[in-house]
Amino acid sequence: MTSIVSVSSEQLRERRKQLRREKKIFFWQGLWRFTLITAITGGLTWIITRPNWIIYENTQIEIEGNQFLSQDAIRALLPLSYPQSLLQIQPQELVNQLESTGPIAEAVVSRQVFPPSLTIEVRERKPVAIAPSPFDNEPGFLDAQGIWMPQSSYTQIKEKLDLPKLRVLGFQEELRSHWQTLYPLIQRSVVKITVVDWHNPNNLVLVTELGKVHCGGTDAFLNEQLRVLTKMRELPNQIAITEIEYIDLTNPQYPTIQLVRDPKSPSGGATFSSSEIAQRL
Repeated sequence: MTSIVSVSSEQLRERRKQLRREKKIFFWQGLWRFTLITAITGGLTWIITRPNWIIYENTQIEIEGNQFLSQDAIRALLPLSYPQSLLQIQPQELVNQLESTGPIAEAVVSRQVFPPSLTIEVRERKPVAIAPSPFDNEPGFLDAQGIWMPQSSYTQIKEKLDLPKLRVLGFQEELRSHWQTLYPLIQRSVVKITVVDWHNPNNLVLVTELGKVHCGGTDAFLNEQLRVLTKMRELPNQIAITEIEYIDLTNPQYPTIQLVRDPKSPSGGATFSSSEIAQRL
């Protein structure tokens, strides 16, 4: 059986009052939200336009971690004009600029509100070899990863920069991975190496304290070639360095020595085979 519930007029009045109360609550909640958003927006606008939140000059930018470049040299790399609102500065844009145009391997940029300033922590690329530009022979340097940097990047240095003793000739971008393999071997080499010559991509030439060394056009034997070269470090006791035109380690299992051509001899300079070298050493 269906029951019919009657609703009195008093209950209807209470229901209407409840609805009016809920509408008032919704109204005041909406007004509160609007007021809060307006206050936040106005506050941010006030903060951004405050004179005390402005970078007026580059001395408000602190550089940390620099060893070779002066603070002024690094500040000059930043794409900022002054005065500049602190909150309008995008740290990632500054990071991208530093890491792409200067001798900076990594950078971290942070903003300080009180007092308004920027702090930039950098890790510089250390020059390990002198190398002309692969494009126009502009003077420059290589780091251990094969990143080329113009010499002009180091015109304003924090301390006196000891120039690398190692020179790299004929370097090209495509040789970067080869350099990353070769440089650690050069560092560990007992025989001093002063020049890496890549002018002929099919024959890497090393200028060493024993003379020129031909290594061929592959990295496959570099470790073995330098090991053989170490065994030959007493060579000057047997042959004058001035008489050696080059040492051929293209095949490190069969090293040879080409002597300087004798103008009085129609056959040219003599060649020592691997067995003759072994006998002399």
